[in-house]
Amino acid sequence: MYSHVDGELVAAEDATVSVRDRGFQYGDAAVETLRAYGGQVFAWAAHAKRLQATCNALGIDHGLSERDLRGRVHATLAANDLTDARVRLTVSRGTHSGSLTPDGDADPTVVVVTDPLPRGGVDGERVWSEPATAVTAAVERVADDALPSVAKTHNYLNGVLARIDAGDADEAVLLDADGRVTGGAASNVFFVDDDTLHTPSLDLPVNPGITRWAVLELADDLGVPVEEGHYRPRDLRSADEVFLTNTTWEVRPVAAYDDTTYTTCKVGARLARALAEEVEARHY
Repeated sequence: MYSHVDGELVAAEDATVSVRDRGFQYGDAAVETLRAYGGQVFAWAAHAKRLQATCNALGIDHGLSERDLRGRVHATLAANDLTDARVRLTVSRGTHSGSLTPDGDADPTVVVVTDPLPRGGVDGERVWSEPATAVTAAVERVADDALPSVAKTHNYLNGVLARIDAGDADEAVLLDADGRVTGGAASNVFFVDDDTLHTPSLDLPVNPGITRWAVLELADDLGVPVEEGHYRPRDLRSADEVFLTNTTWEVRPVAAYDDTTYTTCKVGARLARALAEEVEARHY
């Protein structure tokens, strides 16, 4: 396997970054997880826009064009002979002297790592083997004014601690300081009540997931009513169905949330099928 490190393809065993890299030392780095189908990245423009938003929030100027970044991603896929894969693209502030305050002349570190995934689309295979279980985490979501939710960074401690708290459950659902649902540790949350699709709105500390965006677009195409708002765990518990979205899982139904179980995911299944058809049309 090969990784792409600072402009060069490097064998996995030789792919390293400095121990003084700020992404390693402080989590001072932007990250995007992408999905490749049929050799091409899904929704590249949306991912590139979110990566730039993270870099802007952190004040990281990597100086690379979208074309260059995309070229590095595709070069890594080609080097590993992968057409269907999970891709992790990271941009750290680079190596500094050790002060918490960033140096003004940093040289960012850019890394691309890939892992094989099954074929996607209509004839593809799901990454997950069964519906998810989820629980409400005792860990609170970091407030937006402490760490902007638009920023996807190397610092995943909030999610890591929530997943630890969740124990054997597949996902932890985090609440904000006012007890409102924000999403999963690594996913966006949707629920259906009276045939209307609901998801936490982006004025909360909610990560603007790319699959979240795609599902909302598809719901509009299918005529599924959508409401974005502020919800409590009781809203999920009283819902007809709940599902999670992220780049790797795509659309994953929830079988149990806390002490509530769900026996159907009809709207989620329609949206999962529509997403598979979109991927099939675009990439295969």
